[in-house]
Amino acid sequence: MTRASEPAPKQLPQRSYEVAALREDGSLFIGQSSAPALPLFESAFSAFTHGSLVQTSYGPVAVEDLQPGDRVETIEGDSAELVWIGTSTFSPADAGKRTKLTRVMADSFGQSRPERALTFGPGARILHTPAALRGIADGKPLLTPAARFIDGVNVIEVAPPTPTRMFHLCLTRHAVILVDGIEAETFHPGFTAPRGLSHSLRDRFISLFPRIAHLSDFGPLAHPRAPDTDD
Repeated sequence: MTRASEPAPKQLPQRSYEVAALREDGSLFIGQSSAPALPLFESAFSAFTHGSLVQTSYGPVAVEDLQPGDRVETIEGDSAELVWIGTSTFSPADAGKRTKLTRVMADSFGQSRPERALTFGPGARILHTPAALRGIADGKPLLTPAARFIDGVNVIEVAPPTPTRMFHLCLTRHAVILVDGIEAETFHPGFTAPRGLSHSLRDRFISLFPRIAHLSDFGPLAHPRAPDTDD
């Protein structure tokens, strides 16, 4: 019991997360649980919005219709098995503020890139280097947060007043896939974000991924990442 003279421990805001995944033995796991609404957790469930078309071996499929075990095309020209789908509903009422999304107009990154107006969530990264970062990219494309491309014309920020359903995906390895013609990454927590978490929160995060026992099991990044901000 907390003494009257001591402040009660601050409770972290919680969010409901849903997971559909393949275990190592090939069996299907489907689960829903609450976990802290912290940036690392939310980034694993907030890349693609409902209706986003993912290129698979069977053609484009809406992200909400994907199933664990599907074969998803990568930009390397091969396909990899989809082993994890994370989804959550981001409601303004949950956090007391609207979730900021990034709307990319058709052809903003070249012909059919994207093929139509496309909305990304805050967890999305695109394989494209902004002009401001070309000096540090050494000629290589960087996985850059979609929000860094906001220019108010071709790429704009939107904040829907209603709940937004979002998704993220893991293949058997970290990869870049085509989403409505845009090269976007599959989920990877990165190598620095988990460092600020307590051991219990780190274990809670790992528990959302049935095939992951340690953070190192996510493997290497397919491409280098741009920093989240200019700071």
